Amino acid sequence: MPEIKGKTIDNQTRCVHYHSALDIIAIKFKCCDTYYPCYQCHEEQADHVAQVWPTTAFDTKAVLCGACNTEMSITAYLQSDYQCPFCAAPFNPKCSLHNHLYFEN
Repeated sequence: MPEIKGKTIDNQTRCVHYHSALDIIAIKFKCCDTYYPCYQCHEEQADHVAQVWPTTAFDTKAVLCGACNTEMSITAYLQSDYQCPFCAAPFNPKCSLHNHLYFEN
């Protein structure tokens, strides 16, 4: 499993900010090529401003399933219907409210 920075509280990438049963993804931030559980963890620990992934880079593996530890492309995640395409673990659909913080529209 890749290293995940931030205030994680378990081995499925949940953090102090988002820790429901469905909060099991981590995002690799474009600006630092580093996985964080959420944008708040990045804001608190990184020494720079976050950058969003451009649509031209959506084939990049930048989303990690905390259940099976599989890295998936941004496209695979966005098309997953809130379920890991590899292990079928459910993801939090409310994460879509923050997509603009990670991915270009």
